[in-house]
Amino acid sequence: MLNNSSITHFLLLAFTDTRELQLLYFWLFLGIYLAALLGNSLIITAIACDHHLHTPMYFFLLNLSLLDLGSISTTLPKAMLNLLTDTRDISYLGCAAQVFLFLFLLPSEFSLLTIMAYDRYVAICQPLHYGTLLSSRACVHMAAAAWGIALLNSLLHTANTFSLPFCQGIAVDQFFCEIPQILKLSCSDSYRREVGLLVVSVCLGFGCFVFIVLSYVQIFRAMLRIPSEQGRHKAFSTCLPHLAVVSLFVSTGMFAYLKPPSISSPSLDLVVSFLYSVVPPAVNPLIYSMRNQGIKDALKKLIQENFIHHELLNPTIKPSIQTVRSLLGHLDRPKEWW
Repeated sequence: MLNNSSITHFLLLAFTDTRELQLLYFWLFLGIYLAALLGNSLIITAIACDHHLHTPMYFFLLNLSLLDLGSISTTLPKAMLNLLTDTRDISYLGCAAQVFLFLFLLPSEFSLLTIMAYDRYVAICQPLHYGTLLSSRACVHMAAAAWGIALLNSLLHTANTFSLPFCQGIAVDQFFCEIPQILKLSCSDSYRREVGLLVVSVCLGFGCFVFIVLSYVQIFRAMLRIPSEQGRHKAFSTCLPHLAVVSLFVSTGMFAYLKPPSISSPSLDLVVSFLYSVVPPAVNPLIYSMRNQGIKDALKKLIQENFIHHELLNPTIKPSIQTVRSLLGHLDRPKEWW
């Protein structure tokens, strides 16, 4: 039996053993990571700098972008480093840190998506009470509750998992440290406590999913009662990005943990884990920026203030300025937030 004090590192699952493919994956992951950093950072900056976006919907979106930045930074940089250096090692403390951050950030994100569903429900079904039910204090309390509950959940899982003795080796069948794979290394019956905690967490997540579904049932019923087609379209456009993000989050997560064992394989598990841990944080900014007029207008304003105004200071960039202006001209004019 391996004593936990004698374990200094774990071995992560390699994407490939071919050096050329390792370098190809590195550049691919680097592009995805930089795109996620840029997209989420632009959304955070736009919301923070534009006072027109200081509303509950955008406050929760800012929190979501912060969580996306954290979640993709928890798994992808270490995977890129291993690809670049042709190694599989991760330190014991590094593995524990990955588990803690992953279990803190992903439940926080799903809790926040649940709160955002409530925000859309109040805005569409009870618009006259929107200012009361979603005051600035209420929004801060709900966001703090989402982060706080996820923090407690992560502390319990991490402490319980890494208190177990490991006797089945140090090879983790995943490209990052994940509790189900780490539990396979345990040889103690104490792992059943962690399984029980996982069941409780899954039940809480299922409760959030049911709340989201019921909220949208009421939202769609309210939409059908809107007399004008323009009003229905405007209401639906505010829900579409959130629906897309929830669908992506739930579908990849459910397939990862509920797929039949008969189709399970290390390569498939690797692809699926990449889809639910890396793709959503990278795609979410694109979904919100492409479908949200408020974000597009705020980004347009940022570009105009921080890039175009430098034309007077640096005449050599005038051709680029004209190109940016022509691209900005294709954006729709600001629309009233529904």
